[in-house]
Amino acid sequence: MHHHPQTGDDGDRLSWGDTVFLHLEREGMPLNVACVCVFEGPIPFKDCVQFVESKLPLIPRYLKRLVFPPLNIGLPSWEYDPTFDIRRHLLEVTLKHGSDAELKTLAGKILSTVMDRQHPLWDMTLVHGLKSNRSGLIFRLHHCLADGIAGVGIMNVLMDASPVARRLLRRKLRLRVPAPPNVLTSMTSGCVDSYSDFVKRILAAMADISSMAERFAANGGSMATDEFTRLLPEISLSTERLRFNVLYRGPQRFAWAEIPLAEIKAIKHACGTSVNDVILALVTATIRRYLELHGDSVKGRQLRMMVPVNLRGGESPGELGNRISLVPVTVPLDIRDPRKLLAAVHKRTELLKRAHTAELVSLAGGLVGMFPSTAQALAGHIISRLPFTPFNMVCTNVPGPQYPLYLLGHKILHCYPYVPVGGEMALNCAILTYNGTAYFGFSGDVHAAPDLRRLETLLPLNFTELREAAGGKPPRKQAKKKAKRVRAKAKVASTPVHASASVHASIPLRPLASVESAPAPRPPVTEEKVLTQVIA
Repeated sequence: MHHHPQTGDDGDRLSWGDTVFLHLEREGMPLNVACVCVFEGPIPFKDCVQFVESKLPLIPRYLKRLVFPPLNIGLPSWEYDPTFDIRRHLLEVTLKHGSDAELKTLAGKILSTVMDRQHPLWDMTLVHGLKSNRSGLIFRLHHCLADGIAGVGIMNVLMDASPVARRLLRRKLRLRVPAPPNVLTSMTSGCVDSYSDFVKRILAAMADISSMAERFAANGGSMATDEFTRLLPEISLSTERLRFNVLYRGPQRFAWAEIPLAEIKAIKHACGTSVNDVILALVTATIRRYLELHGDSVKGRQLRMMVPVNLRGGESPGELGNRISLVPVTVPLDIRDPRKLLAAVHKRTELLKRAHTAELVSLAGGLVGMFPSTAQALAGHIISRLPFTPFNMVCTNVPGPQYPLYLLGHKILHCYPYVPVGGEMALNCAILTYNGTAYFGFSGDVHAAPDLRRLETLLPLNFTELREAAGGKPPRKQAKKKAKRVRAKAKVASTPVHASASVHASIPLRPLASVESAPAPRPPVTEEKVLTQVIA
């Protein structure tokens, strides 16, 4: 008996939104989501290959490649790769020195390359030789395949919630690959499917507008008109470029840091905000310090963050593809008092929730997808090269499982998420909450942010200040010692920064973990939800 993938979704087509990510990508500028995980103990490559292969029938799209319709008329579809080879998607690397810095360098190289569209758009690199008897795993998949929320779900398929490694049956994966469709039939069905989807989108948009109008009428008294009027100029102003808003050239670097989730929640409770507000305030303060270290004035300047928001209903948390909206959160950069900064972030996110911004942005974004694929393809290549800055950076916060995950019995110790960079957003940040820790992953173009790793020091420094301002009570002696070490290292950066400069985080970096969750058992996500998961 052999494993056969599900066949009910043979020839399934990409959505309009997923296709946009294909057209924006160009050589040297990949659009993937990814994570770097660190595990306890050495993981044998052969066992890892066999284990992942045994799981593929549960995620059949991992066995499919993209097939574009003739003349690019209609939407691309997912069809089984007749030449599928698991070894093309599972690679291994042994580090020379085994340091975290070497792992980050390797991750930056891998994340700078575009995947081959002739085959399924995902891969994993198992990393041997990490110090302290650890293994690493660099997992990436194309953004058209899944967003961060769906990616977490995929990791829950591949990982176990139990430390007991299951015995693997030595069976070879065999695929029944359907015959390629007739070109004329494929073109016709592609056009029909595209038209059908187009009609569905119009009907959905009309329903969205109607329901939103009803809610606005029902909530008419709850919108603080004066507050909205006061903040409208900063929301509607064109984005002012910061030093890292330069046209992406590549390659990339990857850096990371981590903060205990319990301490973030303590600040949230003390200040009456949300976990996401605390995270956005931390990122804002970190960017402010980074700019000032380079001699940039922040007086009167704003940081506009693109915050992806999960639009899935509770009934489809593991749904593949992209079901996100992009909410603009604009925060003044010159607020130095940590509590005042957090209050400013909270005021703005609450206003955006009440204005149903996520739904408005999603509706507007959906209209873009209605353009023909040929026009999208042409526009994508042009847009990715335009000196155009709609946002200063992406800041995405993905809730992961709050219990440990295991691969072949090896515990995921840490998990650092990655969000792509491109256009003039050449420095971005992803946050994943996993097993009681918030993991921050900073991705950046080496020309836009040659000293990206300074952020690893600045983030914990700002967190220490915010915690103290909020009246947090960590072990006082340890906290003061740590704060002094971090401040001392940050002072080094007051001189001009060179490409080779890098300041390492003073907080000891533990090993990494996995980036995705959904179909496996998982406790209900509450406080660590993304900004507008809260939106009705």
